[in-house]
Amino acid sequence: MSVNGKKIAFLVADEGVEQVELTDPWEAVKKDGGQPVLIVGSDSKTVQGFNHLDKGDTFDADLPVSQADAADYDGLVLPGGVANPDALRTNREAVAFVKSFVDAGKPVAAICHAPWTLVEADAVRGRTVTSWPSLQTDLRNAGAEWVDQEVVVDLKGPGPLITSRNPDDLPAFSKALGSAF
Repeated sequence: MSVNGKKIAFLVADEGVEQVELTDPWEAVKKDGGQPVLIVGSDSKTVQGFNHLDKGDTFDADLPVSQADAADYDGLVLPGGVANPDALRTNREAVAFVKSFVDAGKPVAAICHAPWTLVEADAVRGRTVTSWPSLQTDLRNAGAEWVDQEVVVDLKGPGPLITSRNPDDLPAFSKALGSAF
């Protein structure tokens, strides 16, 4: 299966997102013929990219999560960085948006710290996942089996769950997106 013709939501917080974890999967979706849509967790019109701790580019949001409906999308990507998922997991609308993808059995992909948002959406229980290493205790406490692999595609739930550890794993993460979406 390919992304060709599919509409893929990218959910981020305006507080900041790890830039490469947004742009690389975004470009992979576009290259495969998909339509990426940038959804922000607030009413902000822009999102700040970061290259680790240094400010990067800003990105125009397509719409706020308060106006987004998972039924309009074929899959969801959750980029990482520390600030992005930390802000999203405290945003009820963002968590509900993520949960609606999981409940509908649609593919969800999360990299680096992004599985924090999956924890809040109760989307990792009984699933095998990977992440930035510091999240492994949180993920295990939420009922996941945490493994140290560049990419994990878990098919045990209602829909595919793709997770990856860090920016070094982006080639494998982006390839898994094309297969699962």
